[in-house]
Amino acid sequence: MDSNRRTFLKKTGIVVGSALITPTIHSFGIINKPILSENIIGHGEFRYKVHKAWGNLDPSTTPVNNCHEMVMDAKGRLIMTTDEPKNNIIIYDKSGKLLNSWTLNFNSAHGLSIFNEGGEDVLFITDPNSGSVVKTTTDGKVLMKLQHPKDVGIYNEKDRFSPTETAIAPNGDIYVADGYGSQYIIQYNAKGEYIRHFGGSGDKDDQFSTAHGVTIDKRDPNNITLMCTSRAHNSFKRFTLDGNYLNTIFLPGAYVCRAVMDDDIMYSGVCWSRLRYLNQTPNSGFITILNKDNKVISNPGGTAPVYENGKLKLMVQESTLFNHCHDVCIDNDKNLYVCQWNAHKTYPIKLERV
Repeated sequence: MDSNRRTFLKKTGIVVGSALITPTIHSFGIINKPILSENIIGHGEFRYKVHKAWGNLDPSTTPVNNCHEMVMDAKGRLIMTTDEPKNNIIIYDKSGKLLNSWTLNFNSAHGLSIFNEGGEDVLFITDPNSGSVVKTTTDGKVLMKLQHPKDVGIYNEKDRFSPTETAIAPNGDIYVADGYGSQYIIQYNAKGEYIRHFGGSGDKDDQFSTAHGVTIDKRDPNNITLMCTSRAHNSFKRFTLDGNYLNTIFLPGAYVCRAVMDDDIMYSGVCWSRLRYLNQTPNSGFITILNKDNKVISNPGGTAPVYENGKLKLMVQESTLFNHCHDVCIDNDKNLYVCQWNAHKTYPIKLERV
């Protein structure tokens, strides 16, 4: 391993509106990994070979609990959040080699978004248990911490704030999904100043049941929108950037996490599938892939999508490969990297596009 990959983080940081958070870095190791499996999953043009051990590391030096989310930076590095306090961030190269790791000492580091700001990549990390949303450099320097909704007067003492995700608009506005709390999407400007909030818990079209994710949808550059998750509704709900409801994409059987955009394709991890008795089934999940018209075209690990009279039929897990797919990241070769929750402390899986 070269010296650049042994660089230690400076124990300094800057926080706006909060106490100092100091990242910690530590040593790590890697283990040998088996070759790529010949098992192929998926449908149509979106089929993949499974490399289950791609992300395996030495748990004695680089442990994980849950692998929550992953993004790719401008250098082609794969950056992942975990809720293991020793390793809130793990950074891989595309071969599965560990490049770096650092921590903010969060015990529930969850959402991870990346944004290019003035030519530099910055990260936004959410921690539901502490109610924290922080902006950092890719090497762990904290740049800003968003104010708690109670501190800006939009929540009262009884309202719970457990943020699960962020999305950053082209103008720098920050959208926070309070997916484990009060089910609002909260909008701040680039300076961290509150603008508005919308949604809330309920079964109306403009409300959410587990607002687990929020994503900027730029597939139509003339009509940039928000793609918001309503996981228990098996749905994505689309809103304007100022919070007006547009429409729902119903995905029966799929407890989707956040939407991930790549070119004109939308991907999502499915954290649970509906199986026996059509209930939410533990230790299940798959990946779902939608085209530019928001039609499902492939379900790696799940049943093939079927439309009858324009309506999508129930989708369920087909193979037992996955446990609670929590996020998917797409590289420049259109390979997928799958993070899983409650999957026995396993590392991310690579799906190689064929």
